[in-house]
This record gives sequence, structure tokens and C-alpha cells, in this order.
Amino acid sequence: MKRRFAANLKWLFTELPFMERFEAAARQGFDAVEYASPFEYDPSELRRALERWNLTQVLINTPAAQAGMTGANGYACLPGHVDVFREGIDQALDYADALGCGLIHLLAGKRPDTCPEEEAEAVFRDNLAWAAARASGTNVTFVLECLNQQDVPGYFLRSLDHASAFLQRNVRLLFDCYHAGMSGVDVARAFTTHQEEIAHIQIADLPGRHEPGSGRLPWHAILRAIDDSAYAGWIGCEYRPRTTTLAGLDWRNAFPATPS
Repeated sequence: MKRRFAANLKWLFTELPFMERFEAAARQGFDAVEYASPFEYDPSELRRALERWNLTQVLINTPAAQAGMTGANGYACLPGHVDVFREGIDQALDYADALGCGLIHLLAGKRPDTCPEEEAEAVFRDNLAWAAARASGTNVTFVLECLNQQDVPGYFLRSLDHASAFLQRNVRLLFDCYHAGMSGVDVARAFTTHQEEIAHIQIADLPGRHEPGSGRLPWHAILRAIDDSAYAGWIGCEYRPRTTTLAGLDWRNAFPATPS
């Protein structure tokens, strides 16, 4: 498999205004982009940037509130926020259609301290079923990601196994190497275990969430596991450059594709 890397424009090329990052990504050899929130921009403006620089839009998130507010990590498990969740799903589907984007990361949200686990799960299941039905007949697949409990304590999807329990026809896993590593699992082994459920991969090293090769994750083993699988999707570069984006891109040459 030829590895296909997508530049995450929330994290990379942040030296530039957002709309200039599309050109920067294309000029550095990326054929695709992803970013969490397109909703601050007119979809036609984003579509023009994609078309001008011959880029594929791989992934967007469902809408979320500002940092520090209820819903900052999504609304799917939050009692009393069903209308906000459903409005966000419709908005995300509209943007995905306009951008030709096939994956939407459905943000689960943080379970409120006052909300029992059983209630949060019931809300999440109902919301997920509604979203999956809403996307039926489209080209969109929702992906679920478990966020590590050190960085995002209380996030509803607390492990890959937990997220896997909610999968269905158009709901798959987003496998994030950084979050898996921060959760204490063997990342290569976890990928192999869940490989048939994974629709998207994101990469960053730890600690620090910097470029692959900057920390302690075993990248040769991780990438070999990916190469040995049937995975044919994109690999999102969702990392924080240690210095500048351009200075950190040499990691791509350090991990050549595994010979067939």
C-alpha cells in the first residue's frame, strides 16, 4: 500500500492564515487535507481552495462549543442537548456534501459529573442511531475516536474497545496513534486488533504530540502494522510541530514504505 498522508490544517501550517494553508499543503506534497471545524467559513470558499490546489477533503468534525463551555468536545452523550446535536449533524452533512468529504468525526462529548454512565450511554446510543439514519443514502461515514483520559478527562469514549461497541454499517473507528499511546496501549497491536473497523488514522508522537519520530512511539512497528493490513484510507497528520511546519516535515523521509 502506498501511504497517503493528509495535512491537518488546524495543526499544520499555522504560521499562515487558514485559507493560505491549502496552498502550503499542496506545495509540500500533500494531496489531501483535514481539519476539525469548517463551519467558520463559507463552504463555497473552502471548495474553491480545494479545487484550486487539487486537494481532497478527507475529514471534518461535528460542531462543538468553544473551549471551556458545555459541548466543547461535542454533544452526543449530553442529556438535554439533543436539538443542538441534531442541528450539528445536519450542518456537518451539508458541509461534507459541499466539500466532497466522506468522513465526519462524530464528537461524543464529555460525560457531566452529575450524569450517570448509563444515562450518558443511552443518550449517546439514541443520538448515534439518529445520525446514522440521517446519513443513510449519502456517501458519509461517521467515525468515532476515543480521546485519552489524561488530556480529556471524562470524554465519553474512553477506549478503543469502548468505541468499537457502538459501530454499525456507516459508523467506524478513527484510530489516533497519539491517543492510543497516551492511553497506555501497544499502538501497533491495537491497530492490528481493530484494523477491520478503522476508516481513518491520525498520527502524532508522544509526549508532546509532535512529529512522528520525535518521541517514544515505535513508528517502524506501527507503520508496518498499517502496511500489512488492508487499510487503504488516508493518514491524517494531526500533530503539533516542534518548531515550524516546514522544519518538521522531514519525518516523512524517515519512514519509507515497507517493501512488498
